[in-house]
Amino acid sequence: MPRFSANVSLLFTEVPFLERFTAVAACGFKGVECMFPYAEPAETVADAVAMAELKMALFNAPPGDFAAGERGLAALPGRQQEFRDSIEVALKYADLLECKRIHVLAGIVPEEKWDEALDVYIANLAVATDLAREIDIDILIEPIVMEGYFLFRPDDALQVLEDVGAKNLKIQYDIFHAQRVQGGITDFLDNHLGKIGHIQIAGVPDRHEPDRSGELNWPYIFDLLDAHGYAGWVGAEYNPRTSTQAGLGWARDWGIAAI
Repeated sequence: MPRFSANVSLLFTEVPFLERFTAVAACGFKGVECMFPYAEPAETVADAVAMAELKMALFNAPPGDFAAGERGLAALPGRQQEFRDSIEVALKYADLLECKRIHVLAGIVPEEKWDEALDVYIANLAVATDLAREIDIDILIEPIVMEGYFLFRPDDALQVLEDVGAKNLKIQYDIFHAQRVQGGITDFLDNHLGKIGHIQIAGVPDRHEPDRSGELNWPYIFDLLDAHGYAGWVGAEYNPRTSTQAGLGWARDWGIAAI
């Protein structure tokens, strides 16, 4: 049975951030993830996760100036020191949260700078994986469908893994984004599951609950992961149509339901 984690940046937003962990556990999730935990001290978040008896599956490294539209630093020329500083912050949080995976956002890059950005991206990921290896943490990269975002296709992520050559660099395979840009979900899982460090799910095309209303057969995909012996987390990262609990019917067969 897949291990599901709930992304509390999108789910359970009916309650304040630090109260979401208890709500996650009450509905049967065993793991939790979020986009950015940095608004709270690491010790405070770690206590909330521990009190709820959850595992922190994943969070993102600092993205730069998010309010100004930045979506990561890893591929931005001239920002290498800022990128390294952001990784050091993320690793401190990961250490206290006992989290073994950090997603590093590539960033939005003008097309005319992509050649330079590729060299910066590969070098920065080499730095990040070296730092993370010291405390046994994986660095993840995620192809995202977003205008100007530097890493767009899952096949491109495979090439980046080869170029960096670090064993602790893996793909964060967000099936919502992958289906929109490339498709071939089951083929990719069949052939590259060993290079995937985390999976995220949301209904396609509207990024709501991963249920029967979209274009993907989620029970088939979950059974496929079981057949391959996938032991990682499957992160529920979607926008609920109404409330989080009202939309948990998709997960009932896997022990998750509204309280």
